[in-house]
Amino acid sequence: MHARGDTSGSDHTEPLPRGYRVGRWEVTEPIASGGWATVYAGRSVDEPAEPVEKPIDEPVDEPVEVALKFLPTAGLAPRQARKVAETARREVELGHRAGHPGLIRLLDSVVISDPGRAFLDGAIVLVMERAERSLREVFDAGVAEADAARLFAGICEGLAHLHRSGWVHGDLKPENILLMADGTPRLSDFGLAAELTGTDGTHGYAPPMGTPDYLPPERWRAPLGEHGVEVRPSADVWALGIMIHEAFASGASPFPGATSTARGAAVQEYAAGRAPLRIDSALPPFWRALAIDCLAPTHAERAAHSAESILARITARSPSPSSLPRPERTPRPAHTPRPAQPPRPARRRRWFRAAPVAVAVCAVAATIWSHAVGDTASDALGEPAGRLRVFNADDDCRGRTDRRPQCSLGLAIDPLRPYTIDNVVPTRVWHGDVLAVYCRLPRGTPIIDESDASSTQWYRVRLPAGSDRDRTSAWLPAVRTTDHPRVPDCAPPKSPVPPVR
Repeated sequence: MHARGDTSGSDHTEPLPRGYRVGRWEVTEPIASGGWATVYAGRSVDEPAEPVEKPIDEPVDEPVEVALKFLPTAGLAPRQARKVAETARREVELGHRAGHPGLIRLLDSVVISDPGRAFLDGAIVLVMERAERSLREVFDAGVAEADAARLFAGICEGLAHLHRSGWVHGDLKPENILLMADGTPRLSDFGLAAELTGTDGTHGYAPPMGTPDYLPPERWRAPLGEHGVEVRPSADVWALGIMIHEAFASGASPFPGATSTARGAAVQEYAAGRAPLRIDSALPPFWRALAIDCLAPTHAERAAHSAESILARITARSPSPSSLPRPERTPRPAHTPRPAQPPRPARRRRWFRAAPVAVAVCAVAATIWSHAVGDTASDALGEPAGRLRVFNADDDCRGRTDRRPQCSLGLAIDPLRPYTIDNVVPTRVWHGDVLAVYCRLPRGTPIIDESDASSTQWYRVRLPAGSDRDRTSAWLPAVRTTDHPRVPDCAPPKSPVPPVR
């Protein structure tokens, strides 16, 4: 529920066994998985060994059942590892500084140390309150008007507090609104949250990411600056308008199109005044008016309709949220008995504030492993069997000729080990470079590039003459090329040998 994406399982991790320990929590069952995170249900297995720092005024009691959000860093390029670090930093910082009953509670944060599971070693785990289901599941089942009043009043309460605290959610959507056992909605997934830091405190900056169906018109053409793209609270108000429409229109968007790209084009046509806003006839008059106000085409027009003012309109028309009827819910199945011998506990390190988060993840990205597989200058590899061209998925780095350092790509020493800075040869390559290739390794460490393309394939390539006196070849992940040369499969890697320093 806490992750973006489907529930089919992430292709760059392996399923965790029931009973796997994360600090004083253990895994019970999978919940959901997306491109960057996998979420498991978990439960407490012992008392904390030390006091846990919590937001001011947060209750001291902790639930037995929790959600464990795993953010793996193994197999990521350094730039991607930094993105994961920033996602975790935002969630931890917001959880520490903006606690509220309308926001899902962050209970703990852990950095995993488990060399026996390379895909998991260095992963960041956020421990959160366990919810029953997401708002998306409610929309799929249909929403009565009385339930809508209670749900959106609760959502607006949390959103108004978030904005008053100086934050924009940045990725508000039904999947990120979670319902507790009593049906109370809580905002979750703050990985794209932006703190309002502009000179007048009206805007912040966030990565150029988000869910297309919930982005306001200005985000589709927002320039990318040094700090990211500019975001304002009115972006959350737009997403709120989309969700109000979905609640009464069986999950349908007010903008036509078979794909998110087509619907995004319809948003642009509407914002430019070339197409009307088409509200489904299923919306009752009160909710139709709310949706229209939330979906005003410009930031300036939407700014007049804050989360607080929308909440006031809902509560003025309806009883207080706490007195509205709760929707029927399906009881959660009981957990199966605990395993008698759970796997070895992971070593635990706590970090809550922004600086420790960055330090912890940088340490993960720079993990030094003691053995690597690679050739030396004396290895005989024969003649290359083909050629390939290097591809950089970063739009800012394609088409450049200045070979600036931030656009360089690393070649790995060992394709079976995490793709970290200590598993990279000194020689760098750039988009467009042509490399001679010897062979292909079908199943190595999974790698995901900046566009979320993933692959387990690696190519053994020849290093330019004289670029590295200690070795003649290295490994390029298949996601770093769009070519598919017809080359033989590589022989199984040799036994580990100490890496050349």
